[in-house]
Amino acid sequence: MKIQPRQRLLEIWAAAARSAMHDGKWHWGGRDPSNSVSDAEQLLCIMYPASAVASFKLDIPDATADDVLDALSNLGDAVEVPRLLVRVITSYLRTYTDENGASLFSGGSYFHSDEPGREPTADQANLDVVDSFSMSVSLMLATIGFARVFRTTVRREDLRAEIDEMEALASRRLTAAMVGLLRSFTVKVFPPDSPAGRTLINTVNQGDAPPRIVVADLQRALREVRAGIRDFTIGSGRTTELDNPNRLFECGWAWGVVKDAPEIATDDIGPQPQGVAQPDPYLYFTVNALDGIADLFSERTTVLGLLSEEQVRLAQALRLRWELTQSYWATIGSFGQERWPLEDLPWRTTDEKESDYFSLLVTSMVVQDLHRRRATDSDLRRVGEILEELAERGRITRRATHEDQAIRLHEPGVGLSLDGSEELGGPRLRWQVSDYAAVVLKRALKVAGMARSTELRDTMTALVDDVWAHVLRRRIPSGDAQNLWDSPRNVFTAIDAKDDHQAPSWYFTERIVECLVEAANLISGSPLRSSRLAAIALDLLNEAEHLFDDELLSSSSEVGPAMRDSLLHTQASLVRAREVLSTRPGTAFVLAGEVLRELDRLTVARREATGAT
Repeated sequence: MKIQPRQRLLEIWAAAARSAMHDGKWHWGGRDPSNSVSDAEQLLCIMYPASAVASFKLDIPDATADDVLDALSNLGDAVEVPRLLVRVITSYLRTYTDENGASLFSGGSYFHSDEPGREPTADQANLDVVDSFSMSVSLMLATIGFARVFRTTVRREDLRAEIDEMEALASRRLTAAMVGLLRSFTVKVFPPDSPAGRTLINTVNQGDAPPRIVVADLQRALREVRAGIRDFTIGSGRTTELDNPNRLFECGWAWGVVKDAPEIATDDIGPQPQGVAQPDPYLYFTVNALDGIADLFSERTTVLGLLSEEQVRLAQALRLRWELTQSYWATIGSFGQERWPLEDLPWRTTDEKESDYFSLLVTSMVVQDLHRRRATDSDLRRVGEILEELAERGRITRRATHEDQAIRLHEPGVGLSLDGSEELGGPRLRWQVSDYAAVVLKRALKVAGMARSTELRDTMTALVDDVWAHVLRRRIPSGDAQNLWDSPRNVFTAIDAKDDHQAPSWYFTERIVECLVEAANLISGSPLRSSRLAAIALDLLNEAEHLFDDELLSSSSEVGPAMRDSLLHTQASLVRAREVLSTRPGTAFVLAGEVLRELDRLTVARREATGAT
């Protein structure tokens, strides 16, 4: 791939350090004023690679790579960088904790008014939002893991006390974020003949079957999801309406804590705020919640034992919702025997709004479900084709015209009306999302990593390269934020110059960091094994071993030192080729070819010597 994740991550770290540190002090905020989501995204630009990519670790000063130290030189040396991170993360945790000890997950400056001429009130700006819950889960897990390892390298008692305080605050915030996610989950139930029901039926009915047949088939396909939802014991989303088998439903996460969400009995995390969000699932917040929850049961979380006993209980409840939600949307997106509903672009939600961005979000959940089920390449290939089309429709891999409406997917992005936010007395709030290109890139990388055939992986890496070329052009070209994102006007010249930004968008940059970590993990994994190449390599190896044995049989026991060295080298190559045949057939192919070439050289040399005699 052309993405070169290590080089790009180092460039981001250098730019993030340059942008954040001025006069020895850490500065929060970027394109948007500081808030709990943006500040978490800013920290994750450093903490996520440090926790997910071994060569970027910062928690063992003596093991920090030289190029990593060069990139973060604006923050200090190998010892000073982790100490600074302890202070900065602790500052974040204190800032977003109120006087009662409750963690704050407010959207702040990310909230916009959905009503021209009216500005959000202070109470509205303090509303909790799912993005903050999700980002906090990822950041707190990275922080706790960082603290556990860094503490083992520290001798000073005062610094150990700082690390202990940071870990305690991080664990408390992690619990609160998990509780917030459990109280933001929702199930929307509706009859088939309602507007939402008719829209859902039309979406999944790709074969023009009678609606009653579609409803019956859909009910059967969702039977296990329905049963799983009825088993909920804590959090929101519990409903008796699913007892009626004739009702349709959808599930996922609202934009914040839903109205009348019950409190959850747990360790002391302070008062749990009353929710105001209407109990309607949002595709965007659902996908972000799923991404954050996945970190709770990652291999790193399990191996390091990052969760307390109480958090394990909450994580189990979230995992059930994670599995049911992915299963639900994967079923809806790929329903029927004809064309998948997901292939009928653009996706239409049950409130009758449609956008290619919604298609991309459903695709994301289908990809996650396929990964969970270890799906075959045939399904992955269909998803890959959808991603290719979405990249074209989003003018990522195709040129945009001057007044192309697809540009709005990137700038200003898709606006999501936050129903229920107006109940606090101000205007209804809006959440603006502009990560279309980043989501396409991340899901293409995911499919490439799941591919089992070299052909599919080659197709998906080609798409990754094309999308990355687009994303790379959108970096901020100059200033302290150089090499950070996002400047879409670099690509879409029709965007008004006044909308071109030079301050970093931590929202977009953090999502690119996620993509680069995904790319790094893909590259560090084992290469795909081609069965055709393995068969050819085996044939070559068998021939080489046979000829080598024949050479040993024919050679005199009194061969010279040059011949003896050549035979020993040839034997070592054969042993190595046999070792790697099952995992790296291409390497075995080359080694066997080199042996055959050397054996042929010996044969020719012997013939010439015999002829001379």
